[in-house]
Amino acid sequence: MLNNITMGQYYPVDSTVHRLDPRMKLILTIIFIVAVFMSHSFVGYILLLGFLFFACKMSKVPFKLLLKGLRPLRMIIILTFLLNLFFTSGEDLWVSFWIVRIYREGFMQAVFYSLRLIFLVAGTSLLTLTTSPVALSDGIEMLMSPLKKIHFPAHELAMMMTIALRFIPTLLEETDKIMKAQTARGADFESGNLLVRAKAMVPLLVPLFVSAFRRAGDLAMAMESRCYHGGEGRTRLRVLKTTRNDWIALGIVTLLLALIILEGIYLKGVLF
Repeated sequence: MLNNITMGQYYPVDSTVHRLDPRMKLILTIIFIVAVFMSHSFVGYILLLGFLFFACKMSKVPFKLLLKGLRPLRMIIILTFLLNLFFTSGEDLWVSFWIVRIYREGFMQAVFYSLRLIFLVAGTSLLTLTTSPVALSDGIEMLMSPLKKIHFPAHELAMMMTIALRFIPTLLEETDKIMKAQTARGADFESGNLLVRAKAMVPLLVPLFVSAFRRAGDLAMAMESRCYHGGEGRTRLRVLKTTRNDWIALGIVTLLLALIILEGIYLKGVLF
């Protein structure tokens, strides 16, 4: 399961999406998230799915890699579906059995909320898969640079976010090693119900926290030895520049958002 988490991982290939300005990719991701929340019909979600297929094709990232990242969230997706299915009332009653009542509105809301969660995870995973941690840090800092006028620590915040994102796959790899080591010593993480397996995970926390604090100390020492004192007066090896492809990508995603808004206005109540 740990190997299925794609958030924070980078897929190193040469593609049009990889070469886009990281600032623009952050903006595109925000617009995509807005489009996901604006979609309220199957037409909108079909448009979003088509866009993800197109983005995967242009980025050379296998679509199955995005689906692989959804496996650890399957329980959350199922729980979201069931909660909306059984606890959303409406006017069109479909199923009535004992205390169970399923309405058409509840079913549609369960489907849409589950799809919304899937698209949010897939869209943000595509951002990290096509953007290196260093480029992502530069993009976040540049987008927040206007806030420096009010003494907002843009560089420090971008650095913390990038380090946290970068260490997600490292901590997952460390957790996997600890699990294998304890399994070799007789620990059982697979059998039993959900509560039993959750209790079996408790012994992982102590060595994992020790390893995380050790890595944090090593990182702090390495940064101090390189005379790192924040972003004040720092220069850049690579200067970010927007290109023609960046504006084309912005136009495509903006068109996607416009289509979803229009279908919400004109097709609302027609196609679910």
